[in-house]
Amino acid sequence: MIARPIAPNLFTSPPTLHLIGGRHRTSGRMVFPLPPDPASYEPVQLPSRGTLWSYTVQRFPPKSPPYRGAESFEPFALGYVELPGALIVESRLTEVAFDALRLGLPMELTTTALRTDSDGSVVLTYAFRPARDTSQ
Repeated sequence: MIARPIAPNLFTSPPTLHLIGGRHRTSGRMVFPLPPDPASYEPVQLPSRGTLWSYTVQRFPPKSPPYRGAESFEPFALGYVELPGALIVESRLTEVAFDALRLGLPMELTTTALRTDSDGSVVLTYAFRPARDTSQ
């Protein structure tokens, strides 16, 4: 099985998984994803842990295009995760029952399959799941 990220420079490879954001070279403002302008933004590995800031459940397929998910749609959780000292990112939420979601839930970065393309390759996107070890 071949797996590939949905876009280049979005996240690092496991086992040290991090989203790749950008820090504006003049203002220091953090953004995600990393803009394609290397003169203005330097790449920054964002924290891989955060807290659930807000969430909802997507119960119908998003408009396509731009959405290109699996053929058979299944509802999924979507939320904003606050990454300490950095920013808040929008993300799929995975490995959690919808009724177990709550504000402030400790979260950690992971990847999840978005779809399988016609050539058999699996397209990965980033997601957050409840943190397995909250002692850190």
